[in-house]
Amino acid sequence: MKSKRFMRPALGAGLLAVLAACGTPPSAEAPVVLSRERTIIPKPLAVERQAGEFALDRAARIAVPAGDAEFEAAGRFLADRLRASFGLDLPVTAAPPVEATPVVFLSRGGRAELGLEGYALSVTPAAVSVTANGPAGAFYGIQTLLQLLPPEAFGSAVTTGSPLTVPCLRLEDKPRFPWRGMMLDVSRHFFPKEFVKSVIDSLAFHKMNVFHWHLTDDQGWRLEIKKYPKLTEIGAWRVDREDRHWNDRPAQQPGEQATYGGFYTQEDVREIVAYAAARHVTVVPEIEMPGHCLAALAAYPELSCTGGPFTVPPGGYWPIVDVYCPGKEKTFAFLEDVLTEVIALFPGEYVHIGGDEVDKTHWKTCPKCQARMKKEGLKTEEELQSWFTRRIERFLNSRGRKLIGWDEILEGGLAPNAAVMSWRGNEGGIAAAKAGHPVVMTPTSFCYFDYYQGDAAVEPLSIGGFVPLSKVYSFEPVPPELSAEEGAYVIGLQANLWAEYVSTPAHSQYMTYPRLAAMAEAGWTAKEGRNGDDFRERLEFQLLRYDALGFNWARSMFAVKLAPTFDPGTKRLRIGMEAESGRPDIRYTLDGSDPTAESRAYAGPLDVKKSAVVKAGVFSGGRLRGPVTETEFLVHPALGRAPILQFPYRERYAAGGPGGLVDGLKGGKSHTDGRWQGFEGDDLVATIDLGKRKKIRAVEIGFLQNTASWIFFPRSVEVAVSDDGTDFRVAASLVFPIRDETGDVLPETVRLGIENARARFVRVTAASIKTCPERHAGAGGKAWLFADEIIVR
Repeated sequence: MKSKRFMRPALGAGLLAVLAACGTPPSAEAPVVLSRERTIIPKPLAVERQAGEFALDRAARIAVPAGDAEFEAAGRFLADRLRASFGLDLPVTAAPPVEATPVVFLSRGGRAELGLEGYALSVTPAAVSVTANGPAGAFYGIQTLLQLLPPEAFGSAVTTGSPLTVPCLRLEDKPRFPWRGMMLDVSRHFFPKEFVKSVIDSLAFHKMNVFHWHLTDDQGWRLEIKKYPKLTEIGAWRVDREDRHWNDRPAQQPGEQATYGGFYTQEDVREIVAYAAARHVTVVPEIEMPGHCLAALAAYPELSCTGGPFTVPPGGYWPIVDVYCPGKEKTFAFLEDVLTEVIALFPGEYVHIGGDEVDKTHWKTCPKCQARMKKEGLKTEEELQSWFTRRIERFLNSRGRKLIGWDEILEGGLAPNAAVMSWRGNEGGIAAAKAGHPVVMTPTSFCYFDYYQGDAAVEPLSIGGFVPLSKVYSFEPVPPELSAEEGAYVIGLQANLWAEYVSTPAHSQYMTYPRLAAMAEAGWTAKEGRNGDDFRERLEFQLLRYDALGFNWARSMFAVKLAPTFDPGTKRLRIGMEAESGRPDIRYTLDGSDPTAESRAYAGPLDVKKSAVVKAGVFSGGRLRGPVTETEFLVHPALGRAPILQFPYRERYAAGGPGGLVDGLKGGKSHTDGRWQGFEGDDLVATIDLGKRKKIRAVEIGFLQNTASWIFFPRSVEVAVSDDGTDFRVAASLVFPIRDETGDVLPETVRLGIENARARFVRVTAASIKTCPERHAGAGGKAWLFADEIIVR
């Protein structure tokens, strides 16, 4: 229920200068100057600024309710942070403070509408008061109080000098959703215990409360299970192929030693779980089943349908055909033993069982699986997986736990008490909510932090996709298809960081921040309280806090996006420039040189008469804030003349629509960069009307190969010309050079020279290979053909 009390966002109060101790945020066209109560992320429910400041010095005390261990722990957290950051050694006491002593009060009680995670914060010149109904609320009130201090409050180097003050205000706050999570995949790459703790610290800092720990998968089993020691003796290790692309890693050979990996002991896990609990973060373990379990099968091959032998794959493994056999009772004895030890380690309500991407090929031919289906009256293998899930759920329920899984657990019928994590879009979440099941929304298009957040040409290699900061912030977890009653089953949202392409803590941080700040606000702040422009301004201060924390945060938000449009009247490209950072000071060049703070300032769209290389960057205070964007814009006779296609492109890969192949832009290394048109199982046959007969010397066409994404070069390319658009004659052709079918991403532009040709119409035909070859993981499936700019010379 929304608050109906006095609290409301402060309006018309004017912008106050940040104290010198806060530092000056990087400026855009004009400096962003915010009062400190307007730098809080996630944005509070309501803030009212008042006159004056509270001075925090060595005379201050932290007062907590007598005998209240939970609130005392919150007080000691604050004391520890102030000591580490500012050298203030403030006592935590239950005794009534001396009247003249400045005090930070933590107290129980507050409006019921704020719930157990909400809080009220009051700052007067004499005291700071944090009031909450529960210890989580008190903890989040402290996080907000720390954000009202200089950004060094989050660092570990003692900072002294300027007086510490807190602006006087009244603030009420509470989260929108009870589940505000992030998943870290430690199976594909193992991350050390101390880094896991730092992730939990970050979640707490962002007022997020669920750490989803992806502990098992095909490429590694990371959790010690006492009853099954081979899970970590064998399943936690794989051969080292880290010098090769994830999808180009040969399997372990006889005699090779598996040396790459690691695991967490049960003592490690207890330590991490306790560490998280002290920060009001619940750890949700994920033990994958019935698929994504090849690391377990390498240790215990008898749990499969085929009996193995298996090795732990060092990289990409698809399709997921080697899975647990549900026809064997020993499979369930094993899984129940494992889950018994998991439950003893993780006291949280939920256990995640995965359930995604299960290829049921072996189930279809396994006598034991087919016998199980007959005995249980199951008609399809999808129903067999549903039966598997329901059986595991009954076991978890009998031990006082609830099951949650990826949205594939809906297929064949959902277990009675299960919760669903919807990742393949919103559809699974909608279906589960309509059926009355709890839902965590985590669709790939908004929540996958292993996706690119900027131009693939300058970003670290990623699995694909494109989820920039602004896309994350725009995420609305409750789909409009749900009624208010159904929407109440959406319990929250979650960011996911899969680690196929993320192998180090520094890279993990790069992929996480600042996108996690956007996700945190989407999960905490009321829908009507969110505003992208306001968020970007506050984010400037969050970045200073990240610096104090030593985070390797991504500068992608400061990359310039170049947006061309074709003006048919002037026959010119018009290029717009923007950046996610908001109000950016963009400087650019047209001669191929790198821009500097003295380069031309972008003031409006540019008209480009001839081909040019544009380089642009965002500057502030004379320094470059992010990567330099470099794009070649091509002006040629076919520019803006949308071709007629014999076979349609797929809407997912439209490159801007019908004119995407003649928009003056070449595609980059990522097939999701918005510049490639994708044809699934079809040829590219594109006919371009040049408007009048012209002399044609050559035609160039760009293609992409990314076999990991089922994208292949064409077999051949042909250019034909015509005067009337009906009778065509072949002007040039070539057989496309064959490349090794590796996981490498290979963009290539081919040029077909043409002699003595005058024509009005040009037809380009690129012959697709149609289906993936036998040696490919998707053998027999439709192959993709990706094309970009068709350039007529």
